Amino acid sequence: MAELNSSSQNGGGKHKRKKINARVDLTAMVDLAFLLITFFIMTTTLAKPKAMDLAMPDEGGDGMPVPASRTLTVVLGKNNKVMYFLGELKNPIIAPSVTDFSANGIRRAIIETNKKVHDGSGKSMIVLVKPSDKSQYSNLVSTLDELTITGIQQYAIVDIMSADVDALKQKGI
Repeated sequence: MAELNSSSQNGGGKHKRKKINARVDLTAMVDLAFLLITFFIMTTTLAKPKAMDLAMPDEGGDGMPVPASRTLTVVLGKNNKVMYFLGELKNPIIAPSVTDFSANGIRRAIIETNKKVHDGSGKSMIVLVKPSDKSQYSNLVSTLDELTITGIQQYAIVDIMSADVDALKQKGI
């Protein structure tokens, strides 16, 4: 609580200002501060990390062959451009096309190709993502986000081949 002490030094004579010594007891304020700190610590939840699950194949394991008719290859190029094709590059089912990361870009291509593969084979599509040396890391993250958004369950990040690099050069990306 507050406590005010006033004392007069001279009983008579000149009228001097009284010096007031103010002492404020801050015990209640400190108690309130600790109660508030405790309340906010107890009621706050920490943000959970957001990470995407990524399953990688075993090293040296012999994988099962995948039909080219179900395989969409996405090759990341420079200047935020991406080339995609269905099947093998030598004999593609959908010819290599260049697009970007806009709303009508790679997402639409993934959705349309997935529908075509599902209608043709009745099975899900497999996507191979091949980042080039000229691509940016953010493009890889955007591609993985698009795969998650479109609901693609089977995808892999693989090394780019020289034929893919040549195809990127032909397309100018």
